[in-house]
Amino acid sequence: MARLLDAEDYRAKARKHLPKGLFEYIDRGTEAELAMVDIRQSLDRIKFRQSVLTGHQTSDLSTKLFDHTYPNPLIIAPTALAGLVAHDGEAKLARAACRLGIPFCVSTQSVTSIDDIRKGAPDADLWLQLYVWKKRDLTWQLLERAAHAGASTLVITADTPLSPKRAYNQHNGFSVPFVPSLRGICDVLSRPIWLSTVMLRYLMTSGMPTYAHYPAAFKTAITRQAISDDVKIESGLCWDDIDEIRGRWRGKIIIKGILSVEDAIHAAKIGADGIVVSAHGGRNFDMAATPADVLPEIVTAVGDQIAIMADSGVRRGSDALKYLALGSCSVLVGRLPLYGLAADGEQGAYDVLSMLIDEMHSNLVFAGVRSLDALRKTRLPDLPPLPVG
Repeated sequence: MARLLDAEDYRAKARKHLPKGLFEYIDRGTEAELAMVDIRQSLDRIKFRQSVLTGHQTSDLSTKLFDHTYPNPLIIAPTALAGLVAHDGEAKLARAACRLGIPFCVSTQSVTSIDDIRKGAPDADLWLQLYVWKKRDLTWQLLERAAHAGASTLVITADTPLSPKRAYNQHNGFSVPFVPSLRGICDVLSRPIWLSTVMLRYLMTSGMPTYAHYPAAFKTAITRQAISDDVKIESGLCWDDIDEIRGRWRGKIIIKGILSVEDAIHAAKIGADGIVVSAHGGRNFDMAATPADVLPEIVTAVGDQIAIMADSGVRRGSDALKYLALGSCSVLVGRLPLYGLAADGEQGAYDVLSMLIDEMHSNLVFAGVRSLDALRKTRLPDLPPLPVG
């Protein structure tokens, strides 16, 4: 593990460990994968103004989000099927997040339920990402479970009205739900360590992995088709639904997938506590604008009314700092923790995030500033006002 020195090292380790279908499901984008290229280019062209001879040898990454001060501004983003990357993977991510003092956002499509994640990580700051199901009563029951498990924050994914086109999944014989095929079986057999430590362990204990948040009457193994339309993701989600959720959830509400000023303003008007300026990591809409390009105008429009977070394409600590310098108060990271999880379980997830934090510290020192506030105020030209904490 000593040789895993940067994000690409962890990514390469994950590629060797995971079946190709699972790795590419995590790693790749949609359609022509132009959005992933655009996101990378949008971050690469941002530079910091550097000050030298400042005498700064340390930096402060602490950030205030809502009513809590975190030691650093990272959040582990929700990712479907993280429990297939490592056995009990969601609980391992939650424990890694807890060790770093940051939130972990549980996916609606996780392999381990938020109830069991809480048992495995009793001190974790758990959030729940919500895909609204077509049968609303079942969605409300999930909210009750999340509240009972102590989830503080609800993250509503708003940018997935349809299943995105990912042809490589079909080429790899990978689908959700899984459909057994010769190609897929050969792929799994080519990764004997993953097969023995993840899939066979599930089969010997809890059985074939499932979407753990499905209600008991609809729960099905991920190798079978769902038995009811009731638990399919609502494709016609609208602002009225967000308003109803606001009336049913007592904790904080964040809307994820905002890329326009108009939507950001609407989110603030209906009482959302925060938004995530996000292109879904380039996995959904290949023609989407990049978060770095739209973030400044969104912060200018609603930065004094609502907490603004960002994600997509973070590979280095400098990437996270760029989103922060553009006005976000926190940054969600999705693929990197999964690479770490694949490389070395809980410790790998902890190590890759620690690496990211170390890179953020060193970039602040090189820029000649002590804190995130100082970076926002002095290191990029014509920055918008700071977002509310």
